[in-house]
Amino acid sequence: MNWTKFFIFYFLVICSGNAQDIIQLKNVNDTILNTKRTLQVSDPLDAVKTMQKLFPGKVYNLSDHNTFISWNCKNCKTTPYTDVNGVEGDQIFPYSRGVATRLLSNLDYTDSKGNQFRLLLFNHSIYDEDGLQTGRFSGGLVGVAKFTKNDKTWQMRSFQPGVAAFGAFAQAPKPKLVEIGEDQYAFTLLHVNGGGGGPFEGVLYLVAGFDGKYQPILEVFNYQLSNVESVKWSSSYTVVNNNTKKHFRDIVIKTNGSFNKAAQANDEFEVSLPAEIATMAKTKKQFNFEIEKHFSFKGKFYKMTEKPIVKFSNVK
Repeated sequence: MNWTKFFIFYFLVICSGNAQDIIQLKNVNDTILNTKRTLQVSDPLDAVKTMQKLFPGKVYNLSDHNTFISWNCKNCKTTPYTDVNGVEGDQIFPYSRGVATRLLSNLDYTDSKGNQFRLLLFNHSIYDEDGLQTGRFSGGLVGVAKFTKNDKTWQMRSFQPGVAAFGAFAQAPKPKLVEIGEDQYAFTLLHVNGGGGGPFEGVLYLVAGFDGKYQPILEVFNYQLSNVESVKWSSSYTVVNNNTKKHFRDIVIKTNGSFNKAAQANDEFEVSLPAEIATMAKTKKQFNFEIEKHFSFKGKFYKMTEKPIVKFSNVK
């Protein structure tokens, strides 16, 4: 056997395989970001295929359900979008290195008249040769397309490539659909992040269509806290439907948690306690607590309208 030829052949095979493993970018036209685009797809709506019509890059299906579209737009006008992490500044989209777009969620609902709607939400992150998502304090940029069903077709009613970035490691949290008014639907996102070994802080965002675009209209800090020995809390939200408001109904946030002063010795980092329990934590060894906050829509944003109601139990 000619070992020299064998090793040359083997080397070429290995290099060829590695080249195929590298995610390739597809160059697209700047019309990809046109918010006035029209699109019609047949029923049943295939979410991934519809995503590819909106972002016509190459589809990759890697392990662990890692399906995404890889694309690049050299002549697109870039736009800054808020990253709620606030660490690395705004995200400039489309990214100069290219974009990986994934299907974040496929939400459907029906209004009181029987009209069917579909919200496709997308997660944009910076292109990576290995198809990975990295950067602890980099959120996934969320985009949205709204469809309505017309007989046997789905027609896109609105398209917004970017809203804002949420989450960690370039991955936005899964949205949850919520009705905030009569036939008025929005979605919530629980943004959770924190440093290595430190507390994971959760902030609730409500995103709704307002002034012709989807945007965050509610931000609730201290919604969740975990990865701490001495204190923890979690929250839930309720939309108030008392027939006094047709749209943008009031929202009540209830937070339940516990505090144990002795466990502070095991905390690696100091925790900033909510103002509602900070005084009690200075004088008591342990307690459970419930905090209720009331939010109303004021102008363009939800704001807390009443003083929080705080209840303590198991106080020692």
